[in-house]
Amino acid sequence: MRVHVVSDVHGNAQDLAKAGDGADALICLGDLVLFLDYADHSRGIFPDLFGVENADRIVELRTARRYEEARELGRRLWAGLDRDAAILAAVRRQYAEMFAAFPTPTYATYGNVDIPTLWPEYAGPGTTVLDGERIELGGRTFGFVGGGLRTPMRTPYEISDEEYAAKVEALGEVDVLCSHIPPDVPELTYDTVPRRFERGSRALLDAIRRTRPRYALFGHVHQPLARRMRIGSTECVNVGHFAATGRPWALEW
Repeated sequence: MRVHVVSDVHGNAQDLAKAGDGADALICLGDLVLFLDYADHSRGIFPDLFGVENADRIVELRTARRYEEARELGRRLWAGLDRDAAILAAVRRQYAEMFAAFPTPTYATYGNVDIPTLWPEYAGPGTTVLDGERIELGGRTFGFVGGGLRTPMRTPYEISDEEYAAKVEALGEVDVLCSHIPPDVPELTYDTVPRRFERGSRALLDAIRRTRPRYALFGHVHQPLARRMRIGSTECVNVGHFAATGRPWALEW
């Protein structure tokens, strides 16, 4: 059995269409939407609406953790525009392209920048969306937990620690624990380029220690200090920033 795993697709439909080649299934751990590419400020919903110079500025402010100034810049730019309608239209265009690129079968969960309420409109019969749910593939049990935890960035699908923990708890014991965000371990949550810690989940870490899955797979942190490490008998793997690499991570058994 061979399964390919991707995360943080962020608009890379071209490589996504090939991500399942040679695999029995594709797993996607979320973040299909590209709001703003921190490596190329000309790509994404934000620069399409407001130009590259404003994208440069908002990246500068966010990277410096000057979140209130970044929000104030955003408020000025959005003044007089229907923010919700503009973003929704742009996300719909991206989702139409992303979901059309998914191979059959695909098993997917949400990232923190995704909008879960839209997914049923675009997920075809070959795509199964899972959140707080489990499936069996090739004799192994896979559990899925989507979304992220609340941060000053206020991305679309951030939930409380309690709600997130309840989804983790609902999975029970699994062979492969699949999530968008990593467990709360400094080496796995620190992003070396913006030089900050992203939010990881204590509930995931506790579940790994308690239930000892074979693997814990995740994304979210684009340039992590450590891409993989062991927690007890569990191999924890950041499957990679697919938007940048275009390469899936492969799991074989």
